[in-house]
Amino acid sequence: MDIVIKPVCSRNDLWKFIHLPATIHKDHKNWIPPLYSDEWGFFDERKNKAFAHADVIMLLAYMGEEPVGRIMGIINYKYNEMHREKHARFNFLETWDDMEITRTLLQYLEDWARIKGMEKLVGPLAFSDKDPQGYLISGFDEPVVIASHCNFEYIVEHLKSLGFQKDIDLVVYKIPIPERTPELYQRIAERARKNNPGIRLLEFTRRKELKPWIRPIFTLINETFTDIYGFMPFTLEEMDDFANRYLLIMNARYIKVMVNERNEPVAFVIAMPDISEGIKKSRGYILPFGIIRILLAGRRTRQLNLLLGAIHPGYQKRGLDTIMGSAMLDSARQGNLTHMDSHLEMETNTRVRAEMEYMGGQVYKTYRIFGKSLKRFTKAEATEKMRKLAELACG
Repeated sequence: MDIVIKPVCSRNDLWKFIHLPATIHKDHKNWIPPLYSDEWGFFDERKNKAFAHADVIMLLAYMGEEPVGRIMGIINYKYNEMHREKHARFNFLETWDDMEITRTLLQYLEDWARIKGMEKLVGPLAFSDKDPQGYLISGFDEPVVIASHCNFEYIVEHLKSLGFQKDIDLVVYKIPIPERTPELYQRIAERARKNNPGIRLLEFTRRKELKPWIRPIFTLINETFTDIYGFMPFTLEEMDDFANRYLLIMNARYIKVMVNERNEPVAFVIAMPDISEGIKKSRGYILPFGIIRILLAGRRTRQLNLLLGAIHPGYQKRGLDTIMGSAMLDSARQGNLTHMDSHLEMETNTRVRAEMEYMGGQVYKTYRIFGKSLKRFTKAEATEKMRKLAELACG
């Protein structure tokens, strides 16, 4: 049966795009559904401010009347200009184990990128490194956490067969939470407190206490993450959008912020108890009772997920990480948590990785971002491809 590619043009198309993974992963024991309320906001150009500085295409593959695959393509012109690149990105590729579906979706996306003058296709990567990125290449039997891809091994094999190669690997550590913070670590944290008398640690108990710090924290991210692979600075609107997506399910006690004499944040770390089982039981829906299942899962879990952290370049190597780390361990023990998931760390980030390993962490999952160079079209090829791609235009 022929594979037909169609663009996402209507609300009904978008519903199919968002819900197709639930069908493909129906019997995948580790797969966690997304929060569908977030999905509708993320994939809607009227709601997601990141669309404003990117060229985006979303495609569905059909065999007969049923969708059998999907993919999203993104050209982030602002990022390309900052980094002097001509890269297109792909993400949210989902298919059955059928090489022809994967090949057809990626071929359309490659043609789209080449027509627009791009020289490389990389992914899975979306608007920012804060979106799900990378496909699992090891640790397939380990549980998946929020904001991470859960893929079958065959997707990786498909990409390799189609000429995609490693761009960068991202590792995830499993770190035990000790019954007592190691004495040496405590001494280092105490020395850092004495050596930084003008810097205070802020801790929180209620979510509403966090709101005044959202924009200052994201501003700190913009100042600190300049060398992070795939990072794109947040606009003020994107800061608010990102916070609104996650604030409802955050636990304030696992957010630590350090401020200087001017009450400006100079470091922070954000973590949250693992809520994956609650999302699975709610099937991705917050209403009517999903939020209860999600919050209960956060209370019952023994795993703490590290999500974000940063230290301003002017305050690095001053021990602020040990102050926040010591406080986070105290909070984790109070919450009866026994281990942490580090979330994604670039394989090249040796400083952070050394700290994870010092705390007894071991790599238990690895994700990979792939890349493929794109050849230029001849004039005749470009004319034909433009005609073909024009047929995908909405409206």
